[in-house]
Amino acid sequence: MFHKDKIKLGIAPIGWTNDDMPALGGENTFEQCISEMALAGFTGCEVGNKYPKDTKVLKAALDLRGMSIASKWFSSFLATKPYEETEKEFIKELDYLEVLGANRINVSEQSYSVQGNEALSIFDNKVYFTDEEWNKLCDGLNKLGKLAAARGFKVCFHHHMGTGVQTIAETERLMDNTDKDYVFLCYDTGHFTFSGEDPLYILRKYPERIGHVHLKDVREDVLKKATEGKWSFLKSVREGTFTVPGDGCVDFKSIFAELEKFGYEGWLLVEAEQDPAKANPFQYAKMARNYIRQMINI
Repeated sequence: MFHKDKIKLGIAPIGWTNDDMPALGGENTFEQCISEMALAGFTGCEVGNKYPKDTKVLKAALDLRGMSIASKWFSSFLATKPYEETEKEFIKELDYLEVLGANRINVSEQSYSVQGNEALSIFDNKVYFTDEEWNKLCDGLNKLGKLAAARGFKVCFHHHMGTGVQTIAETERLMDNTDKDYVFLCYDTGHFTFSGEDPLYILRKYPERIGHVHLKDVREDVLKKATEGKWSFLKSVREGTFTVPGDGCVDFKSIFAELEKFGYEGWLLVEAEQDPAKANPFQYAKMARNYIRQMINI
């Protein structure tokens, strides 16, 4: 059994308003988003593009609804830019998250990333780092991780479609060449599945490195179309490749069993970006919350 007092359930605002495509869900307000999150039964969330930049305003709105911030996305460019540039922006994000009481930050390496480019296929145009770029990335992550740890944070690396760290092999290379005390994984069930990988593999190989969990399901029929059509990431999202846990083909029963087996502690965070005009965010949030309750009794 999961220790209920050591597991927190959250949901990302990306189901309400999309960070990569702001027009997707542009009609949904920040207040509606966090109110519906709370009504659906979640106690935490990540930071979206409509969230107030003023931490006092944001915290007051969250406190009113019994919500807290779990983590925040951070785009790094360690493979292609001087480390100091990334560190400067990283410290700003830590300052922001520290005020909000969070202790996780999700780092995604965006050097050459095609995830936000509508014109480029995530299959034909995916980046592959050189050995030198891999060294810069891993060395930079170790530095960021050490800096974050000194402030009570865990750096959780987010493998992602359309980036240089997408596949199991690339994730292994990153894990094996970074410090286990300073660099953890933002484990995403949907991205491994979309990449044609077995999400259970990483859980079993690096249980001690799982710092944050994104619960994302995948619609198998849309995945097939995306793969055969060699779609861009943005088209894949708009067409409904991703959905909430329990609404797709991901084997969450085995994933939850594995997380429970090694005693995972921290956030289980639903992150299912899709078109809110097609998939009502509140309805899908409730679906996800009910499914999690049925699966792990939390």
